[in-house]
This record gives sequence, structure tokens and C-alpha cells, in this order.
Amino acid sequence: MKPRFSTGMAVICIGLLAGSSSQAQSWQLLTQSIALKSGESVEVADIYWVMNCRSQLTSPPEVTVLDGPPGVIATITEAMVVPRFQQCSKPVKGGKLKLIAGKIEDESRSEMTIRIRYKTKDGVRDQSKTFIVALFP
Repeated sequence: MKPRFSTGMAVICIGLLAGSSSQAQSWQLLTQSIALKSGESVEVADIYWVMNCRSQLTSPPEVTVLDGPPGVIATITEAMVVPRFQQCSKPVKGGKLKLIAGKIEDESRSEMTIRIRYKTKDGVRDQSKTFIVALFP
């Protein structure tokens, strides 16, 4: 008589395997809505790409504004960041995403879409996020 595995056993095995694998993670967006006054800047996210709490980056991440209000730019400053959402306790190579408002003439509220490009050990990876930006003179 051959031993047989039940479907329940297969699901448990797959669940254990999936739970033990580590997915690459990339950023912690601190907020979904940002308010800026004329000339202000705000840090909105820690940027990183980790696997098993180790950075996979080969160069600093880059940011591109795909759509957004005029006069607002996005930058990434190279920094050591702690990927807390992945329960990592030590800093890894990454960056801080900042939005900077130029001179704002009129109050407005609009969506902003940015793309982050990561150069990793496994190749180039792109991710985009959209959030709300409220601007005030």
C-alpha cells in the first residue's frame, strides 16, 4: 500500500515553505497624504530593497516624478535606513525620499505619482506610488 498525502498536508507544507521564504521589500511610505507650504520640504518615505534584512542595492535608488503638481520635486538622499516593516533591526543601505515645494501661488490639492528605480543584485526594479499632495501659499 502506497502512502498518500492528503490535500490538507500539502497546504500545510506549502504554507510553511511560503512563510520561510523572504520577499524583497522596498519602501515604507510614512503617509498617504502630504501637505506643503511654499518653500517647505517633507520626508515621506524610507527607500530600500532588502532580502533577509540585507540590502540588495548596488547603487542608490533614483526617483522620477511621473505626474504631479507643478513646482514640487522629489529627491532621494542616500542614507542608512531600518526596514522595520520587515522586522529588521539593523540599518541597511537605502535612502530618504523627500518632496520639496517651490513657490506656491495658489492653494491646490492633486495626486502625485512617482517611480522609484532600484539597481539591485538581481537587476533593475521599478515601483511607483501615488499619493495626495495639498499645497498652500
